[in-house]
Amino acid sequence: MIRINLLGVERQAVRKAPVVDFAQRVTLLATLVVVITAGVLGSWYWTLRTASAQVDSDIAAVEQETARLRPLLAEVEQYEARLSQQQQRVALIQQLRSGQSIPVQILDHVSRSLPETLWLTTMNQEGSTLTIEGRSTTLIALSDFVASLGSTELLQKPIEIISSQVEAGNNSRDRSPVELIRFAVRARVTPAPGQAAADGDAKKKRAPKAARS
Repeated sequence: MIRINLLGVERQAVRKAPVVDFAQRVTLLATLVVVITAGVLGSWYWTLRTASAQVDSDIAAVEQETARLRPLLAEVEQYEARLSQQQQRVALIQQLRSGQSIPVQILDHVSRSLPETLWLTTMNQEGSTLTIEGRSTTLIALSDFVASLGSTELLQKPIEIISSQVEAGNNSRDRSPVELIRFAVRARVTPAPGQAAADGDAKKKRAPKAARS
């Protein structure tokens, strides 16, 4: 006998796929954007930090090299200063050989009196008057030069600065513009004892002639 269940067949529950609403999608997208942005910023920060560390390393290397070269640069500057002084002395000797009547002792004293930042252009003697012209980078160097000139008995005091004016010039190392002081100094040469006596005798001889006339 066939039995029919009139209550209906039990239906199996059908699982439905979860539905993601709009708010969840926005939240998921925002989270994804934040994660990507954080990754980009982290990578950028790491790159900058690496570059900064490299720059710091390069600066430290340059500072070490500068510290190593500083004594060498000082030696080069000292050598250039000595070379400049020797060149000035040679120039004075050449003036003497070219027919200058300036005594060798005075030339030697003048060359030894030159500061590092001062050099001469001309030096002439007319009678007992010695005129020296040159250039200087500072007034202090000019003052030291004049004081050193007066430290010998070969020249009579006072040593006069008859002119000094500022003019434009160029640095001999990097050709940068600098201000130079163009100066002229005048001094009287102390006559030798024999020369002084001879001058006195000459004046005595000229005096009677002037009286007769």
